[in-house]
Amino acid sequence: MVTFSASASPLMPAPLASEAPFVRLWHGFLTGRVMVALTLLILEWLVQTLQQHPDRAVLLVCGMYLVATLAWRIRAHRGPPPPTAGAYWLPTIGVDLGLVCALQILQAGAMEFTALLGLPILMAAVLGSLTLALGTTAAATLLMLAWAWWMGLRGDGTPLYLQSALKGTGYFILAYLVHQLSARLRREQAIAEQSLMAAQVQTQVSARVIEQLSDGVLVLDESDRVRMANPVALQWLDSQEASALPRHLSPEGPWGPLLALAHRTFRHGVPDAADLHLPGPDARATQLHVRSWLTSAPQTHPGARAESLCVMFLHDLREMEARLRTEKLAAMGRMSAAVAHEIRNPLAAIVQANALLDEDLHDPAHKRLAHMVQQNAERLNRIVEEILDIARVPQQSPLAPPVPVWLDETIAQILADWQRQAPGGRPVATDLQAPGRSVAWDAEHLRRILVNLLDNAARYCSPVPDALVVGTALQGSGEIRLQVWSDGPPLDPSVERHLFEPFFSSESRSSGLGLYICRELCQRHGASIHYRRLRRTTARGLQEGNAFTVHGLRVLESGAHPLSNALWHEQP
Repeated sequence: MVTFSASASPLMPAPLASEAPFVRLWHGFLTGRVMVALTLLILEWLVQTLQQHPDRAVLLVCGMYLVATLAWRIRAHRGPPPPTAGAYWLPTIGVDLGLVCALQILQAGAMEFTALLGLPILMAAVLGSLTLALGTTAAATLLMLAWAWWMGLRGDGTPLYLQSALKGTGYFILAYLVHQLSARLRREQAIAEQSLMAAQVQTQVSARVIEQLSDGVLVLDESDRVRMANPVALQWLDSQEASALPRHLSPEGPWGPLLALAHRTFRHGVPDAADLHLPGPDARATQLHVRSWLTSAPQTHPGARAESLCVMFLHDLREMEARLRTEKLAAMGRMSAAVAHEIRNPLAAIVQANALLDEDLHDPAHKRLAHMVQQNAERLNRIVEEILDIARVPQQSPLAPPVPVWLDETIAQILADWQRQAPGGRPVATDLQAPGRSVAWDAEHLRRILVNLLDNAARYCSPVPDALVVGTALQGSGEIRLQVWSDGPPLDPSVERHLFEPFFSSESRSSGLGLYICRELCQRHGASIHYRRLRRTTARGLQEGNAFTVHGLRVLESGAHPLSNALWHEQP
C-alpha cells in the first residue's frame, strides 16, 4: 500500500486515493524529466565545446532546468497532483513549456527543441483531465506557431507554419488517444479495486462461516500439506493455532487413511466419501465420515498446469449418530404424546375401578394383587405425565402469585422421601447454607427437578457416603443457587452438547425427558440450570465431579445466617 503525507504544498495538494495506482507513472515522468535535463546539459556543453562558441545563457537554462527537475523528483513522495487544471501543474508542465520556449529563443543554429513538447503533453494526457491535456497541447501548438511567425519575420516562414500545424495536429490526436487510454485504465482500476474489496469481504465471510462450522474442514494439496483448517479440524490435528499451517501430514501417521482418501480423489478427479477410523492419542479411535472435493486454480496461459486442492469435510460419526437418534426420538416423542393422551382416560378408569374393587376384597392375596395393579397403574400414569409435559410445560399459563417455599426445609423433606424410595437407601450428603430462606417456587416443581437430578447422579456416582451432595448457597445478587454434585466420570462431549434436549439419552432405557423437563420448569420460574465439571472438598480430599446447578432462585424472606461456601471450588 502506498501512503502519502498529510501535509501538502499550495502548489501541489495531496493526491486523491483513486490516483494511487498512477504513482509509478508519476515517478516515471519525473525521472524522465531529470534524464532529459541531464542529456540537454551534456549535449549543449559538448556542442559548444566542439564549436568553440560558448553560450552561457543556454547552459544556464539547462542547468536551472536540471536543478528544478531534481528538486521535484525528490518531492515525488507527495504523489501526482489532482487531474484538474490548476497552478500545481506549473512546476512540471509549465516549466517544461518554458524550457522549450527559452531554448528556441536562445539557440543560435537551426536546431529545434519542439520535440521536447511531447513529454509535458504525455504527462497531462496520462495524469490530468481532458481539459488539461488539450490545454497543454494548445499551449504547445501556439508556441510552435509563434516560433514560426518569429522566423517568418526573417524570411519565408510558410514551411514552418505548415510544420507547426502538422505537429500540433499530431499532438492533439496523441493527447486525446492517450487520455482515453488513461481514463480506461482508471475505470478498470476502480472496477478491479471494487472486485478485490468484494472478494476480500466474501473471503472473510466464508472464513467466518467455516470457522463456526461444527464439522472439520481441511484443505490439502498434492504434496500432503494442510493449506487450511478450521478450529474443529485443528483440534483433531492436535494443533491450536492456524499459524502452524501449512503442515505436512505423514502417510505413516494416524492420518494415513485420510491421506489415502485424498490421493484417491486426486487420482480419479471426482468427489469421494468414506467412513474412516483414525487412532486417537487416548487409545480411542476417532470415527469420521469424510467427504472430499477437488478444486483447481484457473489456467493463466495455455500449457500451464493448474494447482489442484482437495477440500475435505470431516463429520464426527458419533455426533451424526447422536443427531439422527435425537431426530428419531423426537419424532417418536410427538407420536408418543398423542398416544399418551389417548391412554390417560382408560388408565384413570382402571385406577378408579381397582380402588372400588379393593374396597370389597378381604383375602390378603387378592389385596396384594390389587396393590400391584395400583402400583403399576401409578407408574404408567407417571410415564404418561412425563410425555405430556413435553407439550404442556412450554404452553402453561403464567404462574400464579408464588407461595413461599422454605427452601432448605423443603429440600430436606424431598431428600428423605427420595432416600426411602431409592434402592438400598442411597446416602446423600447435604450442604444446605440457606436456612430460613423462602423462594418463589412451586413445591411440586422443585420436587420434580431435584428427584430427576438425584436419579441421574445416583446412576453414575460411587457408593461412598459423600459421593452425592446436595447443597444450597446464597449469591451476592440476593438469589440462591441449588446444586447437585456427584463424583461420576466426565460426560462425553457428544452427550454434553445435547444434555437438555428432549428424547436424548445415553441410556437405552431412559426416555430422555428428565433434564429437558428440569430446564423447562426452571425457565418457567425465571431460573436456569447448567452443567459443569467442578471440584469439591470431600473426606477423600479434593474430588472432581459432575455438578448440575440451578441459578436464580429468588429469595422472598431471609434471616441472618452466616454464609459458608468454602467447600465449593470451581475447576480452573
